[in-house]
Amino acid sequence: MSVTSANRLELLQIADAVAREKLIDPELVIEAMAESMAKAARSRYGVEYDIRAKIAPKTGDLTMERVRTVVEEVENHFTEMTVEDAKAHLSSPAPGDEIRDLLPPMDFSRIGAQSAKQVIMQKVREAERERQYDEFKDRAGTIINGLVKRVEYGNVVVDVGRGEAVLRRDQLINREAYRPQDRSRAFIKEVRRETRGPQIFLSRTAPEFMAELFKMEVPEIYDGVIEIKAVARDPGSRAKIGVVSYESSIDPVGACVGMRGSRVQAVVNELQGEKIDIIPWNEDPATFLVNALQPAEVSKVVFDEDSERIEVVDPEEQLSLAIGRRGQNVRLASQLTGFDIDIMTEAEESERRQKEFQTLTAMFMDTMNVDEMVAQLLVAEEFDSLEQVAYVEIDELASIDGFDQETAEELQARARESLDEINQKALEKAKELGVQPDLLEYEGLTPQMLQTLAEDGVLALSDFATCADWELAGGFSVIDGKRVKDEGLLEKYDMSLEEARILVMNARLALGWVDEEEVARQLSGEEDEDAETADVPEEEQL
Repeated sequence: MSVTSANRLELLQIADAVAREKLIDPELVIEAMAESMAKAARSRYGVEYDIRAKIAPKTGDLTMERVRTVVEEVENHFTEMTVEDAKAHLSSPAPGDEIRDLLPPMDFSRIGAQSAKQVIMQKVREAERERQYDEFKDRAGTIINGLVKRVEYGNVVVDVGRGEAVLRRDQLINREAYRPQDRSRAFIKEVRRETRGPQIFLSRTAPEFMAELFKMEVPEIYDGVIEIKAVARDPGSRAKIGVVSYESSIDPVGACVGMRGSRVQAVVNELQGEKIDIIPWNEDPATFLVNALQPAEVSKVVFDEDSERIEVVDPEEQLSLAIGRRGQNVRLASQLTGFDIDIMTEAEESERRQKEFQTLTAMFMDTMNVDEMVAQLLVAEEFDSLEQVAYVEIDELASIDGFDQETAEELQARARESLDEINQKALEKAKELGVQPDLLEYEGLTPQMLQTLAEDGVLALSDFATCADWELAGGFSVIDGKRVKDEGLLEKYDMSLEEARILVMNARLALGWVDEEEVARQLSGEEDEDAETADVPEEEQL
């Protein structure tokens, strides 16, 4: 069929109909038609040519042109032309100009028409996928309602209007079963752009799903008067949610529960009967934890901010309630607060403290050559290291019952003498292991630290500069959703992450791996720890 004989109005009507059906821009369909006709023309004249087609969006007129680019030296005679040859077409051609030759009308062969149809369908599909992605990408993090289309290998495919979403079986609440045509409400967890089209992944187990459900049921949360600070779930079984009110007249727990439990019951019904503990949030981690462990009662909380751990002491009769069935209560409380929780009875805590008391007492007796009573007095006053005794204000030692000024001075002298002896032995051991002078002279590392580093193979300043702060001070990694403790080389010397970061960055500065601006930027937290080795020479990186 000749292009010139085509009904131009019908061409535009087809483009408009396709655009309406697929909910895309009509100009995209017209562009796809023009590109398909250009492809058909190349199959007629030769694929080597640069042939372009254009359809006027108002009249439907089709024009096809052969395009050649003006260049200094021709490499492809089909698409390029020299400046000299271009003078026959342009008065003063220059490299980069394009020579366009209008092509006559042509008849499409059957193969050419089929190829043109494939191009149109491909372009329309791409435009439709892009439209779907643009529509759903901004809806990630919200709840969507859909109709179940089919179930494949336990995964539920949900029709969400202008696309399909996948509810994987690991994102389904236990005991949930769906059949085609069932209604489903889920949380849009992620929207990915992939070659086969946008992939929309749903979840009914995500903590955010519960938070969004409460936002729908509790107007105060939607209005921002009440905020959900944390959510922890054991999907289908039990959950804890921490809430705070920004108006003193509104009780956050009561508002979330609702009249006769109507609001929380609506969420419970949606989550297949999942029991929900609504807990008042508190800025103080220890107080928040006590609330999070409800309904168990807590008699004592010891908070270790550096290691992000909390020790909880419960009465014997409350221990099982605090731990919960299969550890569920303490696990959810840990997820809610973000801290590792160690639960023990009062008897266990007392036994642990006695062991610590005995260990520290023995340490002071051995290192300072004092009798048991003096050592026990030091431990009772919460001295737990030789450094504390050696460098504390002398008046603080003298103020201990049973000590006078002379005794305090003698204890301090013995502590310092013992420290000097320990440091000397550590320094000799470090040198024996091969520690280099640049590391021995580096400010901020004690002889005991040098010995520990040497035993781990850190012998030179360049070795030390390649260490990460968490390798020195310790930290936590998340493996399979659980926080795992990473032991630091110098953690036993009470080195903090900040101190370790400063030492490492100053070592890199001394070696010339980074400049002062880079050190200041990273110490201020502008860049993450993963970037710390960015400027380290490759041969020096581990």
